[in-house]
Amino acid sequence: MINKDIIRLASNTSNVGLKKKYSHKISLKNSTCGDKITLELIVDKKKISSMKYETISCVYCEASASLLSRKIKNVKLKDIKNDLTILKQISLKKNIKIPKRLSDFKKLLNSDNFNRFKCIFLPIDAVLKALKL
Repeated sequence: MINKDIIRLASNTSNVGLKKKYSHKISLKNSTCGDKITLELIVDKKKISSMKYETISCVYCEASASLLSRKIKNVKLKDIKNDLTILKQISLKKNIKIPKRLSDFKKLLNSDNFNRFKCIFLPIDAVLKALKL
C-alpha cells in the first residue's frame, strides 16, 4: 500500500510541465519498470535556478521528481553533486546520513520502498547525467 506522504509529495505539481527554456535537458527511462522522465534545468552562475519535468511513471518516481525539483533550486552545482551522490549511496549502505536539504527524501527512501529505489532514483540520475556531474 502506498503511503499518504508519498501521494502528497507526488501531488505537488508546481514544477511539472516543460517550458522549452533550459540550459540542460535530458530524458531517461528506467529499464526495469519503464518509468520515463524528461527534465529541463536552468543553470545560472553555477546554481540551479529551475527544474521542470514531465514523467510517465509510477507515484514513487513522481514524488521523487516533485521533491527534487523543489529542493535543488538555488543550490550550487558542487553541493548538488555531493548531496545526490550521498543520497544514492543509501541503496548500498544502511547507515547513510541524508544531507539536511534533502531530508524529506526519508519519506521515500525507507525499507518499505526498497524495491522501488530505481524508480525513486530516476529523477536523481537524470539531474546528475544532464549536468554531467
